Order: sequence, then structure tokens, then C-alpha cells
Amino acid sequence: MNVGPGVAVPDEAIRQKYIDERNKRVRSDGLNQFLKVTDSDKYKYLDDDPWVDHESLNRASPAIADGDEVKFLIVGAGFGGLLFAVQLIEAGFSAADIRLVDSAGGFGGTWYSNRYPGLMCDIESYIYVPLLEETGYMPKHRYSYGAEIREHTERIAAHWGITDNALFRAHCHSAQWDDSAKRWNVHLTENRGPIEAPKEVHVKAQYVLLASGAFNIPQIPRLPGFAQFNGQHFHTSRWNYDITGGSQADWTLDKLKDKSVGIIGTGATGVQVVPQLAKWARHLYVFQRTPASVDVRGQRPTDLDEWNKITAARGWQRIRSENFNTRLVNTPVGENLVDDSLTHIPSYSAVMGTPGIISPDKLPEHIAKLHAHDLERSERIRARTSEVVKDPTTADKLKHWYPAWCKRPTFHDDYLPTFNLPNVTLVDSDGKGPDAVTEGAIIVDGVPYPIDVLVLSTGYSLAVEGSSGSPAQRANGMKVAGRDGLDMDELWLKEGAGTLHGVASHGFPNLFVTGIVQTGVSANFTFTLMLLTSSIAKTLAAAERRVVPSNRVTVEVTKAAQDEWVAEVLKRSNRLAVMRACTPSYFNGQGAIDRITDPQKQMKASRGTTWGEGVVNFTELLTAWQEEGELRGYEVNTNM
Repeated sequence: MNVGPGVAVPDEAIRQKYIDERNKRVRSDGLNQFLKVTDSDKYKYLDDDPWVDHESLNRASPAIADGDEVKFLIVGAGFGGLLFAVQLIEAGFSAADIRLVDSAGGFGGTWYSNRYPGLMCDIESYIYVPLLEETGYMPKHRYSYGAEIREHTERIAAHWGITDNALFRAHCHSAQWDDSAKRWNVHLTENRGPIEAPKEVHVKAQYVLLASGAFNIPQIPRLPGFAQFNGQHFHTSRWNYDITGGSQADWTLDKLKDKSVGIIGTGATGVQVVPQLAKWARHLYVFQRTPASVDVRGQRPTDLDEWNKITAARGWQRIRSENFNTRLVNTPVGENLVDDSLTHIPSYSAVMGTPGIISPDKLPEHIAKLHAHDLERSERIRARTSEVVKDPTTADKLKHWYPAWCKRPTFHDDYLPTFNLPNVTLVDSDGKGPDAVTEGAIIVDGVPYPIDVLVLSTGYSLAVEGSSGSPAQRANGMKVAGRDGLDMDELWLKEGAGTLHGVASHGFPNLFVTGIVQTGVSANFTFTLMLLTSSIAKTLAAAERRVVPSNRVTVEVTKAAQDEWVAEVLKRSNRLAVMRACTPSYFNGQGAIDRITDPQKQMKASRGTTWGEGVVNFTELLTAWQEEGELRGYEVNTNM
């Protein structure tokens, strides 16, 4: 097979190994092997917020009271929600007209909830942490630690004067469009803690902006016997320092010194947590279903001289981010400014997209190219594993047997060396996962492993099979009813995703979203958030300049524009075929994609993909659309 000059066809034995390892892990229950903890009264406690200060929040004047009317209601107070607010203010809107709501007890989103020892960003902080240039902040390390990132979200809120504009501990149940009033009627419940009764809050909003993110609701595996486990346990996203000792600022986990600890899950979070647990536990059992591919992180403090060079040019963060993006789509431009391990994975363009439309007859050639691009890196990482891990049997079990696009690549300097410690045992389940849980042990392949403390590093509920995957559903199950009571979940479940640029849908006026569906995505997701929120804010500012009075403006995608965009997304969706042969992960719905054989259902699933030509092409396209200044594809009205 011809895959182009200078690109070698990967060894067929390795390709077969990938298939064999994948087949071990394919399960008939797919996504339903996990339980969304908020859907279960029995395990709902695993979602409790350990960081919230109910007393202080109850004393403060609420940002939103029952019966209020606001111009902008932003659902989510992580980076997505904050960037919505910042971009609206930069576009000329008043901070006084903006309110945010979040179910958490403070700003930060996933960086509020996750405070586990070892937490840091996977993307270079100089491009991941947004608005550094505007706030004048210098990250302390090349990869910022969690506490610093959360503090930066608070810095952003203070810098743009919206610290007091958020209603925390508020779950958004529903938003219903009232066409006569040109307003969204939104129903919230404010959690007031264990002493005070919750408050029902009804608010009217001219615009609703959904920025709820993806990593919100913990999930756990449906393991037989889990309910009878007598040991202490928690999910990594709700770390319990009362059990382990230490704090987010001090990773001295001294309460584990006499404890046998088990951790289920070796994804991106597990890779960061395992070295910290190993330092303190009497014994640590790492329960592994699928090994992570672990490359060099290269963590180091920020060098002031280097920082001054990086930040010398105006707009440096956007320039650096866009340079990074060219590496993700395998069309590198100029000097590699970030030059970390992630920028040397050309095959990751299978997930990120790459310029050009792949016709069905070119798919075999495309897939062969990706495998050829990936082979050298994967072989190097497997060789590195053998070099670092002294026991050959353990090293072999820690080697990943799948290409880079099948699971999120990880990077860490201490994870692999941890398995050389005498108090650490890798329990590899050969792709099956644990069998069951008893009162005091985890059973794998019939062998019980005694555990005092169990750490669940088992990820988040992104969707369930048979669900719509709509922006409403991603907003913690919020119900959104548009014009004439059009239910967003029902519509997307029936027809599949439908948007213009991934940010707005026909039938839902004045509702805008951020996400990955039908839009260009970067591994540096804060770049995507900056791009989308900026475009939305400029769109609304331009729309309000067109009509008077602006408080009656509706901005809605036309059906024709939405259909045209969906068609363009579908033209570029053939890269989904690459994911079909992948080992199960959240990238492919735990293998659910492979089980879709009906052509109509395949097309509906393809509507929910990202922009197949990648974030660089999408950025160029969206920038050109903005520069037209016509708001092409939107209908702007004011009806008195």
C-alpha cells in the first residue's frame, strides 16, 4: 500500500497486537458499565462537594434572587463561563448585566472540583491558562498545579469585576423560551447546605449561555459487591483529605502510612495520583485495565529570562497557541514554540483533524498513514517503559498497545519509576477490569487484594448510550425547551446534532453554547473556549447594534444555515472510521461507535463529531465569517 514517500508501513504484527488487545476490552454493556453517581441515591454521596463553605455563602447577598431578570445568564463558572463573561465585557456589554450560576461552591469548574495530590495541567500552562497577557500573571511552572489554576479563575473574576456576579451551589433544572416576552424562563435550585432549606429561584434572561464543560459528574464502575465494601473510599474528583491526610497545598498523606490502598483507573488522573499515593501508603495496589501511554513531561519552574522572551511580542499567547495547534493537525508552521511531547505526535491529528476531505475510497490509505506516523513514537514509549521499570514482567504490563489517537496521551516524570518501589503492586486485569468487591478486598482474576482505602480514578459521565448528547444534557441534565416548546434533548436524539459553528441551533433563539460538537477543537481546550466565546460575544454585540430597542433582540440560526453547516460537518466526518478499531475509551464511547451498523444511525452519530479539518482550518473559517460582518446564517429580529 502506498502511503507516501518517506512513510514506512507499520509492522503487521504490531497492528495485529493492537486488534487483539482491543478485542479483550470490548464489552457488550459499553457505556452502561459505568454508573453516573448522581443517578443513584445509594452512591450520590460520592458527588458531595467537600470544598464548599455554606456558612460564608449563606451570609452573602445572592447574585440572583427569585423573580430577577438579567440580560445574560451563564450556566457554568469554570473557564468556559468566565470566558463568556470576559468576552461579553470586552465586546462592550456591562458586567452588571452578567450573571453566572454553578452547582459548585466557587469559580473553577473542573479545577474547583479536582484537588487531588499531584494535580497539574497536561498542556503547557503558558498557553493553557487563559488571559495571562491581560492579567499580567506568570505561571510558576511550565505545567501549572491545580491550586494555582483555580486561583487564576478567581483572578479573572476579580480583574473583570464579576466576583460577586455568581450564584454558586445552584442547579439549573430548566430553561423555557417565552416568545411573547423574548425571554428565557429559567428554574434554579440553590443548595443552602445541611442546615438551611434549599431555595427555588426563577429568573428571566434575555440570553442563556451554556458553558457547563464535560468533566462534571463522577462515574464509577458497576462492580458486584461494591455496596458491601467496608473500607474508606472516594472519587478522585472529590478527594477526601480527612481520609488521606494532607491538603491541596500540602500533599503529606500521612494518614495512609499504615493503610493498604487501592486505586482503580490508570488514565490521565491516575497517572498523576499514583506517585503521590505510593509515597505514603504502606502498600499501594494499582488496578489496571488498559495501560496509559506515558511520555516525558519535563516539568520545571518558569525561568524568568525565558518568560520575558516568550512574552515580548504583543498577542504572544494567541501566537503561541496557534503555533501549537499547527502541530496537532500535523501541518507544522515555523519554529515549534511549545516543543513538548504533545507537539511531537503527528498521528494525533486522527483526533484533532487535519486539512482536506477524506473520501471513502481514500480511508485505507489515510489509516495506514496514521499508523505509520504513530509507530516510531509508540515503539519509543514502549522501549522507555522497559528502560525505566526494572521488573520485565511489570514493564510489559505497563506498555500500551494502541495508537495515540485511541486514548488520551499522558505525560509524567514520576509515574513509571513508581513501579520500582517495593510497596507498589501493579494488578493488571488483562483488559477485563476488577471482577468484584468484597467487604475488604478487590478481586481480580479470582485473587482478592486486601484494601483499607479505595480511590476511584474512574472518570466522568460524558454520556450514556441512547442519549442525545445535546448541550442541555451536558449541562447536568438541564431541560431546554425552545420555540413552541421544542425539546432540545428530544430533537437531538431524533435527528442528531444541529448547529451553526457548534455554538447555536435553530429553534433556540438567544441560546449559545460551547463544546466540541461540530466545532474545531484543540487539545488546548481553553483556546477553543476563547475562540468560541469571542465569536459569540462579537455576534451579539453586532446584532444589538442593528436594532432598537436592544432589550427585545432575538438572534437565531436559520434552518438553511444550520442544514448547510451540518452537511459540511458530515463531509469531513470520515475520520470517525479510525476510531472504530480503537481500544474502548471515552474517545469512542467505550466502543459504542463500533456497534453502530445502521446507516441512518451512523449518519446521526457522524453529525456529533468535531470539525474534521481541524482547529486551524476552523479558526480561519470562523475568522473570515466574522470579518464579513454580515452575521450570515443568523436572523436578527425585534418584535414589539
